[in-house]
Amino acid sequence: MRANRLRSLQALGIFCGFAAGAWLGGAEAPIKLVNPDISPITVSLIMVLGVFLARWSVPAFIRGTSHVRNDVRQAPHLVVWAVLAGCMWAVANTLTIYAIRNVGLSIAFPLWNTNSLLGIFWGFLLFNELHYAGWKRWLGVLGGAVCMFGGATLLAIASSHQAAPGKAALGIFAALGAGVLWGTMYIPYRKAYLTGMNPLSFITFFTVGELVTMTLLAVGYRGATPLWHELTSARSVLFWLMLGGFVWVLGDLFQQYATKYVGISRGIPLSNTNQLWGLLWGVLVFHELRDGSTTIYAQVAGGSLLMALGAVAIALSSATEREHSSWQDAAAREGERYGVEDEYVRAGMEGRAYETGSTRRTLLDWLLIVGTTALFVLLARLARLPHMDVNMSWAFALLLAMLALLATCGIALWRTTRFR
Repeated sequence: MRANRLRSLQALGIFCGFAAGAWLGGAEAPIKLVNPDISPITVSLIMVLGVFLARWSVPAFIRGTSHVRNDVRQAPHLVVWAVLAGCMWAVANTLTIYAIRNVGLSIAFPLWNTNSLLGIFWGFLLFNELHYAGWKRWLGVLGGAVCMFGGATLLAIASSHQAAPGKAALGIFAALGAGVLWGTMYIPYRKAYLTGMNPLSFITFFTVGELVTMTLLAVGYRGATPLWHELTSARSVLFWLMLGGFVWVLGDLFQQYATKYVGISRGIPLSNTNQLWGLLWGVLVFHELRDGSTTIYAQVAGGSLLMALGAVAIALSSATEREHSSWQDAAAREGERYGVEDEYVRAGMEGRAYETGSTRRTLLDWLLIVGTTALFVLLARLARLPHMDVNMSWAFALLLAMLALLATCGIALWRTTRFR
């Protein structure tokens, strides 16, 4: 790969990481609009239904599902890995519901974002990331990891004051458990993109594991009849929860491209700037920590900033050409192990086209796009805002910032890679 092309893709990956942080951070905000009497399992199931619709309709809108068929023909083994990653995501997402309810958005985010540490470990151990990186980049990664650990510690201390009595420990363990699952989930991500699969193809099978796992969890935990009654009684909040799932998919899609072009040891910490967006939504929009002391505010703000600085230090330790050559060795190993064509692997790493069949949109694509849009319009008509203190001015400002990042990063992806 030419040096200027490598720099362009790495810059694109960093930009995608920032955009992912904004949309992943905003995805959890709708949970705050839901009656706390609804079971976290049910909340997670409804979110996953929104995720399922988004993970099929968004790729259909951007490129068409014919691309998915082409990718599966080249690397069918990755379907299994995508489903496995989806199973882990579903369990982790359920844990985040418990975390948000027990310690709040502004504290839960940084705790589960310790998944960055696992991402660094797996990237180095399995995929040759940081090999031949040099001491400066190692210092950035390790120093960033120490900052993130320190920030998480400060937030855990602050959470013991923010949460209801007896609930802080449950919220902390739920958030950390989600971090472990998400950190491990990035192994299938990296296997897919080293092999050459397009992120838009990977997420369509990813969601099969999400939906099946979440359905089994919900039915097993609640029972089929009580679950149905709870779903029907939650008609007024279905839109908000499914919208949260849809927003999450947009953030996750940017995170997938960040992982593809800068690796999990850099892309994941960068996308974990969602902790700052979570802090903004929690404090500015939903007035979390409103009754907290100056000490608590200092701990939350200091912990979040410390973790963000650590993530930025890791992300800015960009890969050298020599390190990137070790990524190519890992990609060649993956391709040889599963019998994937060399040119397909190289095209995927370089963000260029490799097509072997028709790529036009089909009737199925338009059914997915129109059907998903119609369902969300219907649910929006049934939706009701709860009676709670929400600062709409700040909510509108944060939403505009997210949309600006969506537009600019989407255009950059199209111009540089045509979403490949």
